[in-house]
Amino acid sequence: MKVDINSINESVKKESAFLKKITDEMEKVIVGQKYLIERLMVGILANGHVLIESVPGLAKTLSVNTLSRLINAKFHRLQFTPDLLPADLLGTLIYNPKTGDFTIKKGPLFANIILADEINRAPSKVQSALLEAMQEKQITIGDNTFKLEEPFLVFATQNPIEQEGTYPLSEAQVDRFMLKINITYPTPAEELGILERMAFTDKKIEVNAVINPQDIVRVRSVVDSVYIDDKIKKYVVDIVTETRKPNPLIRYGASPRATINLTLAAKAYAFIQGRGYVLPQDIKDIGMDVLRHRILVSYEARAQEKTSEDIVKKIFEEVKVP
Repeated sequence: MKVDINSINESVKKESAFLKKITDEMEKVIVGQKYLIERLMVGILANGHVLIESVPGLAKTLSVNTLSRLINAKFHRLQFTPDLLPADLLGTLIYNPKTGDFTIKKGPLFANIILADEINRAPSKVQSALLEAMQEKQITIGDNTFKLEEPFLVFATQNPIEQEGTYPLSEAQVDRFMLKINITYPTPAEELGILERMAFTDKKIEVNAVINPQDIVRVRSVVDSVYIDDKIKKYVVDIVTETRKPNPLIRYGASPRATINLTLAAKAYAFIQGRGYVLPQDIKDIGMDVLRHRILVSYEARAQEKTSEDIVKKIFEEVKVP
């Protein structure tokens, strides 16, 4: 079937106009962090959850909070702590002694955007409460199952695992995040801008809503229409398959979910660039964020001080580009 690239390009240019407005509004609050903002938008457009890792104080929470206001979405911030319970997220059944009936009290996961702040400061039983919601977009309380409203996205932040009081995320939990992004310190110029903008005791910066949740769902259909050639699809499969080949540095490779997420994220990334088609460079640009958390390194790799990022870089160097 012949694909009309020109028509797709026109649709992309028309529907992506709101991205400039979002960027302008975000820059009222966030200095620098273009990479973070862009990856959050990839998650929203590709219907994928995002895990953000950095040391405290690098605007992870502020960025997600600001973005939720720009989308005019229902937003809940959940502070993960060691004493949190699954019912604190999902909700619970409450017994009424007068009627002898149970009523359902829904938890804070019933929202459009969830900020799971410092997710690795809660034990695995609490982290696992997110699994059904993140994959099936539904929540079960007792015998009742409730579909979540679209869009439903989890943006989780975590501190580096070496820090005090953290619990590692399970492989099943980590694999449900489309992207894992690592945030670094700002440049001296950016930090000076942060100081000039934020060093006030009572200053509050207002931002204006740019788009609503229904518009996001509509725009996603345009993202789905972004063309990806069969050769690039094979390129994606070759990359993911390479992570599963016998390698003394790799314990476990990426799952088929990585293949799906890399394709969807590349489409969203192309959309953000204003294109109606995916280039091999899009796969490379977004590939590290899709794969870095899906490759488990071996003890031998740790002994050689090799990280999953080192392995992904080598795979991109070795796999033939179409």
